[in-house]
Amino acid sequence: MASLESEETFEDYWKQVCRLFPILCHENREQLKSECPVDELGIMQSIVNQGQDEFVEQLVINEIETKLRRDVVPAFWQHFTIEESRCSSSDAFKEAVDSLFDSLTSIVPVLRTLVFLRQTAQSERLLFGHSSLMESFKVMVRSSLHSQLPLNYQAVTEDFYRISFKVFCNSESKDSDQNESTEDILQCAGCNQEVDLCQCQAIIKAFHETNGKLQELDLLERLAGDVLTTLIHKRIESHVQETCTGSFDVSHIGSLEVWLDTVVMGWLSRIYSSGSLGFQESENKACVSSSETLSKMKQTLRHFLYETYTRTRIDQLFNIIIEYPDSEPAVEDLRICLQKTDMRKHLTQKLQRALETRLLHPGVNTPDILTAYVAAIRALRTLDPSGVLLDTVTQPVRQYLRWRDDTVRCVVTSLTEDGPSDLAEELSRGEALQLDDLTPSEEDTKNWESWNPDPVDADPSKTSQSRRTSDIISMLVNVYGSKDLFVNEYRTLLADRLLSSLNYNTEKEIRYLELLKLRFGESQLHYCEVMLKDIYDSKRINTYLHSDSNFNLDNQEFAITAMILSAQFWPHFNKETLELPEFVQEHLNTYTKAFETQKGNRTLSWKPQLGSVNLDIELKDRKINLTVSPIHATIIWHFQSKNQWTIEELSQIMHAPATLVRRKITYWQSQGFLHEIAPDSFELVEESGPRVKGHIPSDIVCDDEETESAMASAQEQREEELQVFWSYIVGMLTNLDSLPLDRILQMLKMFALQTPTTIECSLQELRHFLDRKVAEEKLLFYGGVYRLPKS
Repeated sequence: MASLESEETFEDYWKQVCRLFPILCHENREQLKSECPVDELGIMQSIVNQGQDEFVEQLVINEIETKLRRDVVPAFWQHFTIEESRCSSSDAFKEAVDSLFDSLTSIVPVLRTLVFLRQTAQSERLLFGHSSLMESFKVMVRSSLHSQLPLNYQAVTEDFYRISFKVFCNSESKDSDQNESTEDILQCAGCNQEVDLCQCQAIIKAFHETNGKLQELDLLERLAGDVLTTLIHKRIESHVQETCTGSFDVSHIGSLEVWLDTVVMGWLSRIYSSGSLGFQESENKACVSSSETLSKMKQTLRHFLYETYTRTRIDQLFNIIIEYPDSEPAVEDLRICLQKTDMRKHLTQKLQRALETRLLHPGVNTPDILTAYVAAIRALRTLDPSGVLLDTVTQPVRQYLRWRDDTVRCVVTSLTEDGPSDLAEELSRGEALQLDDLTPSEEDTKNWESWNPDPVDADPSKTSQSRRTSDIISMLVNVYGSKDLFVNEYRTLLADRLLSSLNYNTEKEIRYLELLKLRFGESQLHYCEVMLKDIYDSKRINTYLHSDSNFNLDNQEFAITAMILSAQFWPHFNKETLELPEFVQEHLNTYTKAFETQKGNRTLSWKPQLGSVNLDIELKDRKINLTVSPIHATIIWHFQSKNQWTIEELSQIMHAPATLVRRKITYWQSQGFLHEIAPDSFELVEESGPRVKGHIPSDIVCDDEETESAMASAQEQREEELQVFWSYIVGMLTNLDSLPLDRILQMLKMFALQTPTTIECSLQELRHFLDRKVAEEKLLFYGGVYRLPKS
C-alpha cells in the first residue's frame, strides 16, 4: 500500500472516495448516487493504484451493515408492533415489506459501484469468499433481520397470508361456478366486506407485490416459510374434516388430490412467482429455484394430505366397520393411504381402544358383538388382504367372546335362523371349514407369481394361508380352536327346536344339517342325523299304533302322540321332575305297552315335563280351548278337585320344586283363571268379572314368560361329564393315597372312558373341579397333592 504524501493530499483523496461512495460521508448520507459517473472512473483507478481497493470495500461493507442494523431492520420490525387502531395486521405486513424493500433498493447503487471498483482492480480476490457481492449483501440482510427477531412476528405474517388465501379460494370458487346467481349475496365471502365495497382485488394486488419483493430479497422462505407451512397444514386438516366427516360411501382421495393441486398449489405458485426488480442476478436461475421449491412442497404437502386423511379415517374406523359393506369406498381409500404412510401401528392401537371402549363391555349384547366382529372380519380383510391387521386388531374381541357364556349359542342361532343373517349367508356357500393348522391350499400354489410375504408384524406361529382365508365361520370357530363345542351346541339347539315344534316337520332342519356337514364333516354331525331320524320314525310309529285296532289308542279318553327319542344320541335333558295325574299316567302306560308289543325288547322312559297338552276348560260362564305345557296343565287340573291350593300343596302333589310351581302358576293368573287370595295361596275364578268377561279368546296357546330350553345347560352337562371322572379319581386316591394335579390328569387320559360328546378335560378345568370337591369336604389338599379324607 502506497503512503499519502501530505495531510492535504489525504483530505483530497478522502473527498474523492466519499464522492464515489456517499454512504461513507455521514454529512451527505442521504445523497446516494444512482450510478457511477464516467469522470469517477479515474477515482477508482486512483484507489486501485494506491492499493486501497480492499480497504475501501471493507469500509463500505461495514457502513452498509451498520445502516442495516441501526436503521433498516429496526424500522422493519417496528411495523410488527403497530397498534390495531392504526391499521390491520395484513396492512402492517405489507407496509413492513414495502419499507424494507425501499430501504434496500436505495443501497443497490452503492453495491454496483463496488462491483465497478472490483472490475477496475481486475482482482479475482473476493472479500466474502467466492460468493457474489449481491449474495453477500442478502446474507447480511438475513442475519440482521434474525438478530432482532421479535416474538410475535408470526401472528402478523399469518394474518396476511390467511386473508389472501381466503380471497384466493373465494375467487377460484367464483370462477368454477360462473352461473351462480349473486343477487342475494350481500357480503363478499373473501374479504368479508359488503359487495359494493369489496377489497378482494386490492388484496390480491398487494399479495402479489409483497410476495414479489420478498422473493427478490430471498426472504420469502426465511420470513414466511414456517407460517405458510402451518397455515396450509391447518387448511388441509379443516378441508379433510369438512369433506370426510360422516361420509363413508364415497371415495375422497381423488377429489382431495385435485383440491391440493388446484387450490393449495395454485396459491403457492402465485406466492413464488416474482419479477426481476434488481436483486436477482439471473431471472432464469430464480425461476428454476422457485420451480424446484414448489415441486418439493407439493410432494411434502401431498404426503401430509395422505397422513391427515388416514388419521381422520382411522378415527372413524369403528363406524366405518359397523357400516360395512356400504362403507367399502372409505375402506379402499384407507388401504391406499396405508401404502403411502407408515400408520399401521397407530391404526392398530386406535381401533383396539375403540373396540374395547365401545364394544367389549357387559352393556353390549353378544349378538351385537358378533355382528360387529363379522363386519370387522370383512372390512379388515379388504383393508389388509394378508390378514395380519385383522389377526392383531381383533385379538381382544376373540378373548372377550371366549369369556362370554352365550357366544357359541348365539353363533349357532345365527347360522340357522330364518331371517337375514351374515352367518346364514356364509353357511349357504357350502365351503369346508378351515382351521389355523391347515396346510396351504392348491389355490395358493397356483397363484405363486402374485405371492407377497407377510408384513413384519405378522405372528410367525400362524401360517399365511390361515390368515388370508375369508371364511367368517372359520374365524368364529377359531375363537375356541375346536369344532366340538359348536357341534355340541348345535345338537342342543336342534333338540330344542325339534321338541318345541311337535309337528314332525324336519325339512328345514335337514337343509341346515346338510350345510353344516359340508363345514364340520359328517362324522361330527352323526348324532344330529340320528335325532332327525328319530323324529321321522316317531311320526311313522305313532301313525301305526293309532291305526292298529289291537292297541285301541283312538278309543281312549284322549289321544296321545309321542316323540320317541334314542336316549344315547340326544343331549342331556333338564333334571326337572313332574308327577302327572293318575289317569294321564294310565294312558301313558297303555301307549308304552303298545310300543313294547311292536318293538319287543324295547320300552319307553317318559319325560313328563316335556311336550304340550291341548285342554278344554269349562267354567260357569265360559269354555276355552288352550295348548299349554304339561306342568301348566297339571296345575290347572288339580283345581278341578278343589278350588283353593297353596304353592306348598301343589309342590308336594306334583313332586315339583316350589319355585318352579310359583313361576308357572303366574300364567294362569295372567289369563284370569286363578286369583291369589293370600301369599302363595290361590283360588279358582269360576266367573269372570265385567271387565274381563267376553274378552278371553276361545283358542289360546300358552306363551310362557320366557322360552325355556328342554336341554340341560352347557355348564350342567359339563358338570355331569366331570362327575364321570369322579369315580376314577376316588379309585386312584384309594389305591395310591395321594396324587398331584398333573398326575391325576395323566391317569384320567389313560383310563377314563370318553364318550363322543365328552370334551377332553383341561388342567385348569380339572383344578376347578377338584377345588369344588375340597370345598365340599370330599377331598383334602395339602403340600401340592390331593388325598381322600379319612373316615
